[in-house]
Amino acid sequence: MEIRQLKSFVTVARVGSFTKAAEMLDYAQSTITAQVQSLEEELDNRLFERLGRKVVLTREGEKLLAYADQILKLSAEAREVLSGSAAPRGALSIGAPESLCVYRLPGLLHKYRKMYPAVEITLKIGTCADFIQWLRSNEIDVALFLEKKMNIQDLIARPLIYEPMAVLAGSGHPLARKEQIGLYDLQGEYLILSERGCSYRSAFEDMLNKAGVRPSSSLEFGSVEAIKKCVISGLGITLLPRVAVEAEVAEGQLVDLNWSGPDFNMTTQIVYHKDKWISPALQALLDLAGETIK
Repeated sequence: MEIRQLKSFVTVARVGSFTKAAEMLDYAQSTITAQVQSLEEELDNRLFERLGRKVVLTREGEKLLAYADQILKLSAEAREVLSGSAAPRGALSIGAPESLCVYRLPGLLHKYRKMYPAVEITLKIGTCADFIQWLRSNEIDVALFLEKKMNIQDLIARPLIYEPMAVLAGSGHPLARKEQIGLYDLQGEYLILSERGCSYRSAFEDMLNKAGVRPSSSLEFGSVEAIKKCVISGLGITLLPRVAVEAEVAEGQLVDLNWSGPDFNMTTQIVYHKDKWISPALQALLDLAGETIK
């Protein structure tokens, strides 16, 4: 099992195409095909199903992918350590929820790219549960969490900034006329929520359940922008980080309801595994995040 075989395998798995993988790696397609076939023969397992032009991982391929990612990361780390260079370079994989990708990460990544152009950054969007799994399996190097202050034994969390949350309605919604609202004002209301696994959605639903408050129904979106559009149109009530809605509130499209209920206590944190090797690239990101997101 060779590094170049694993790199070809991982690239095909990510892009779903032997042709695209060959273009990305600057190989002939026949070379990519031969490397994957050689790997399949060595492991005595079919790694891909080839359905016309579509290429998908088999169950055995999915199992190998997690190990291949780790092997390639460790190989890159070993080369960096042995090179003797302290300058940040190589690859860095970052996990972040969509809200932070849009409203916190751009400024950080813009500064980082200008300062360390030799570092190749990959961004993976997911939920807090995804990030915990990916950090433990070494699929990502570091993650930004929007969460209550974390205390997980095998993860190191550095708080960056407290994130006020906003309960929001469209300007024409009846609750927009109230001086303040609490949990019981949401009885029978229609909620527009982020996807399951989102930390602030979970906190919101826990509050409502403990108070015995039953919304009439709810609609779920994976996109903050889609949630805002639905609420602006008058479809229902939502909860979002205030940083994500400042423009719409200032323009009068959304109303930040004066929430008198419990505090959501959300904080943006940068998190990595306690056993993770802190490469110069990762250390530079940790330092810059502390300076930029505050």
